[in-house]
Amino acid sequence: MLRSEGELKAGAFLFDLDGTLVDTEEYWARAMVDWLASRSQSARFEDILPSIIGRNWIDIDRDLHRRFPAIGESPLEQDAAELRSFYKKYSAAPKIIKSAVAFFKKAAAAAPCAIVSGSPRGDVLAAAADCGLAGMVALVLGAGDYARGKPEPDGYLKAAELLGVEPSRCVVVEDSPVGVASAVAAGMPAIAVNRRGNPASDFPGARWIVGDLSEMEELP
Repeated sequence: MLRSEGELKAGAFLFDLDGTLVDTEEYWARAMVDWLASRSQSARFEDILPSIIGRNWIDIDRDLHRRFPAIGESPLEQDAAELRSFYKKYSAAPKIIKSAVAFFKKAAAAAPCAIVSGSPRGDVLAAAADCGLAGMVALVLGAGDYARGKPEPDGYLKAAELLGVEPSRCVVVEDSPVGVASAVAAGMPAIAVNRRGNPASDFPGARWIVGDLSEMEELP
């Protein structure tokens, strides 16, 4: 379903990564279950996955320590390194969302395109390369590059500032309710890619709601 309100000439496109350009959140959730097990804690994939969708890695790590205090204290960098060893077991071949990559390439021909993600910057750059987008990305922001994670607007507002584009002319492409909430809080029109079939009411304030980016026949 496509929902539109008036004319808009985008000055920049700001893309989420996980779930929007690549489908890796399931891999990360399974890796987290394994990582918790390595610290003698039991968790279900079905419980972990919803809690990480659209969220910043720094916030996710903090939340895991809060929910599973028996894993003990450890620095973010150590957690990330350990988790990555489990992630590699599931992510031998990246799951690229081809229709989203095609939309990115189309958008990049018209305006600067950034990736604003809650994943570590290195992972974002690697994913962009896997998608064949490395030379088309004007800006990358990852976890730690901005103060507060989604649903706060910090990442998107910083991207707009660095690109020199007014927030109201930055079109955000997101797949999660918290990501769309971040865009709305930043005063940016958002395309909600409802890949999981959520109710439309889960994306309040989205200017467009589509099941796949191939439904966007024209750029905003």
